[in-house]
Amino acid sequence: MTFEMSIVQLPEPSLQFGGATQQTDPKVGLEYAGPFDLRFGSARNPFINVGLVGTKETLDSATKWLERCSDTIPFLGDPSSLNRSFPSFAGAFHKNLQFSDEMTVTVPGERLDQLSEQLTKRDRFERFQEIVDIFVSGITSLAKRDTNRPDVVLICLPKSISLKARTVDRELSQEEKKVAKHIEDQQGLRQLELFDLSEEIEQTKEDLLKRDLRHALKAKALELRLPIQIVTPSLTEDSGTNQEPATRAWNFSVALYYKSGGVPWRLPVGEVETCFVGISFHHFRTTMRHMVHSSLAQAFSSEGEGFAIRGEAVPADPDQRRNTKLTERQAFILGTQVLNEYRARTGNAPLRLIIHKTSEFDKPEIVGFRDALREIPIVSMVTLVPSAFRLLRFGAYPPNIGTVCTVNGHRTFLYTSGYMPALETYPGPHIPQPFEVRCFGDSKPTDAVRDVLNLTRMNWNTADIRGKWPVTLSFARRVGGILDEFGDEVPEESSLRYFI
Repeated sequence: MTFEMSIVQLPEPSLQFGGATQQTDPKVGLEYAGPFDLRFGSARNPFINVGLVGTKETLDSATKWLERCSDTIPFLGDPSSLNRSFPSFAGAFHKNLQFSDEMTVTVPGERLDQLSEQLTKRDRFERFQEIVDIFVSGITSLAKRDTNRPDVVLICLPKSISLKARTVDRELSQEEKKVAKHIEDQQGLRQLELFDLSEEIEQTKEDLLKRDLRHALKAKALELRLPIQIVTPSLTEDSGTNQEPATRAWNFSVALYYKSGGVPWRLPVGEVETCFVGISFHHFRTTMRHMVHSSLAQAFSSEGEGFAIRGEAVPADPDQRRNTKLTERQAFILGTQVLNEYRARTGNAPLRLIIHKTSEFDKPEIVGFRDALREIPIVSMVTLVPSAFRLLRFGAYPPNIGTVCTVNGHRTFLYTSGYMPALETYPGPHIPQPFEVRCFGDSKPTDAVRDVLNLTRMNWNTADIRGKWPVTLSFARRVGGILDEFGDEVPEESSLRYFI
């Protein structure tokens, strides 16, 4: 039997910032060239209005943290490309943070402490909802203002809440218990793959068994169309168990900037305007049927504009195979929704549309998507499968990030994590696992792997360059959980800045 293998090394993704320079590291690009939207000139607001909701103690800590981020924060240790000092918020983003008592809402700390202690009792579900309602009342009062309406709100959680009320057990029906058991069984079958990555984006048993405080708060913020950022003591306080202060400042500031409406960086726009779409599946509850399956599309334009759309609901069958499929009609409807939303946001249809999924596309899905996207010149469907395939090389380190291995000319494997020459190390905790990239449609595998690698750098929720999943799929669990909390209705706002 003939065995042929070729290995190609892709360059690290190049990112655009405010100046003419392009960098592979967001921290370097922001420090030396500023955010991409500096190019917008006078249309750009020089301030970000930050609202705060929390107890007196957490508001004091959050205010001190914002003041701290307004100045340089040196890295405490040996600096490197991964570990850089924070140049101040204005130094990195060329905007100043504005916060004041007029944009601050104080909630009762003693009552929150009491509620967190009562979560172990039989009425824990009601106590959890009361915690949610207390913070939602603060968000609502800021959202309804005609003046002093913030661009983004920090929800400052006390330690008792962040430790004890992060999740609460759900009361499951028999149908839901069957679905949860099915998910658990399917995850058990995947344990044969070492360090399987799928659970990072796919729904787990715990997603069904518990309500999540972050998801509940973000769902209400989505309804009020006011982005929020959760702040806990692990962000605002220095300790031996949390990240180093400069690193926390970088990650916090990038997320805050994006949620306030900014564009931190973007991929260079090629000759062909492209829409990237990730398709995933999740369960949610509805008043029409207690448990249903729903498809979820996360889409991104060439300029980085991201939005999320929930597809049609279908009955959740606990006997269904792991790889949930869309019918031809459902694929057509979801493809049409994505295209309409893209046009509404950009003014034009893309010339190229790429769909990512973690399961194979079957014939009805292919026909449905192609029918919906028949006006798009280039349509490609790409499956990303965490693989048991491994490459070994001499020395102590795994293959470089961006390594592409093609076996017998038709199976392609991509490392989106691995040794990073710029850092002179592999910064991951486990053996890096490549994706098998399977491409169907108008794009070549060489284009597909390059797109996937580039999109791992488009996570505007962090300044870290170590993301493994492309942004088309990386927030699937989080978006699904928030839409589950949102309920039956379709939210008026679909921008990804409300979900991350």
